[in-house]
Amino acid sequence: MFKGILIEGDRKNQTVSLASLDEAALPEGDVTVEVEYSTLNYKDALAITGRSPIVKSYPMVPGIDLAGVVTESSSPEFKAGDKVVLNGWGVGEKHWGGLAGKARLSADWLIKLPEAFSARQAMAIGTAGYTAMLCVQALESHGVTPDSGEVLVTGATGGVGSVAVALLAKLGYSVTAVTGRPEEEAYLKSLGASQLLDRSELSEPGKPLARETWAGAIDVAGGQVLASVCAGMKYRGVVAACGLAAGMDFPATVAPFILRGVTLCGIDSVMAPKADRLAAWQRLAEDLSPELLDSMMTEVWFDDVIDAAGRLLDGKIRGRIVVPVAG
Repeated sequence: MFKGILIEGDRKNQTVSLASLDEAALPEGDVTVEVEYSTLNYKDALAITGRSPIVKSYPMVPGIDLAGVVTESSSPEFKAGDKVVLNGWGVGEKHWGGLAGKARLSADWLIKLPEAFSARQAMAIGTAGYTAMLCVQALESHGVTPDSGEVLVTGATGGVGSVAVALLAKLGYSVTAVTGRPEEEAYLKSLGASQLLDRSELSEPGKPLARETWAGAIDVAGGQVLASVCAGMKYRGVVAACGLAAGMDFPATVAPFILRGVTLCGIDSVMAPKADRLAAWQRLAEDLSPELLDSMMTEVWFDDVIDAAGRLLDGKIRGRIVVPVAG
C-alpha cells in the first residue's frame, strides 16, 4: 500500500482525497517506479480543483511529473535501481500520474535522470522548466540571439516563466518579465530580469501593430496577452507560445505576421519525442544555474497538495511547487 492523491467520480461531480492505494490497482505498464518527488503544475491544479476538464478517465491520480527509482522493469531500456524522470505523455490525465508513492508506466515515456540533478532538483525543473527550455531552443533555432534585442517573458512568476527568465538571463539575453505581481520585483530580478512590465499593459485590446519592442518572446498566457505580444514584436521577431493561462482564444490580426514577418511557434511539451526531451534536459544541465532552483521552488507536503492547487490557480504561489513523496 502507498499514499496518493485520488480523484474519483466524474466531471460533473468529482471528489479528491489523500488515499491509501494498492499496488494491484496501478494501470498497465512495463516499468514500475517508486516515486521520490513529484510536482504540482498548473494542469494538475486544474485537474484537482475540477476547474477544467483535464481528467479523461476516473479514478485518476494526478501529477504530470515524477522522479524516482525503478523497482521492476520488463523493458530492456531500464532495470531495477535506475533513476528516472517523467514529464507529460498524458500522465495525470489518461494514466495514473506522479502524485502517489508508486507509478506504473511505459518505458517510452521515461528518461534517465540527468547526472547533473538530484530527483528533487529535477522536479524543481519539471515539465515547466523543460517546456521553458523548449521555448528557448525555438527562439535560438529561429535566429534570436542576445544581440537581437529585448526578449519578453509573460507569466514570469510562474513555473515556466521563472525558469525561462533564468535561462535567458544566463545565456546573455536582456529579459523583460511580465507579471501582475509587482511585489515580486526583487525575485524576478534575482533570476536575471532586467526590467518588469505590468500585465495590464498587455491585457486590453490595442492596435493591430504596436511599437516594435521585442525581438523574442515566451508566452504562457494566450488570449489577449499573446495577441498584444505579437503586435509589439520587432521585424522578424519570434514568439514561442506554450500556455493558455489567460485564455484559449487569439484575438489578433495577421498584420504582425505578413507586415513584420513575425514567427509564432507553438510549443508542445506533452508529446514531444524522446530525442527532443533528451536534448532539452542536456541543455538544462548546461544552462540552468542550480543555485537558482531553491529560490524558485516551494515545497508542499502531500497533506497540503489539494489546498495548494486552489492557491496556485489563484496566483498565490510563485515559481515551482515540489512535492516530496518518498517517506
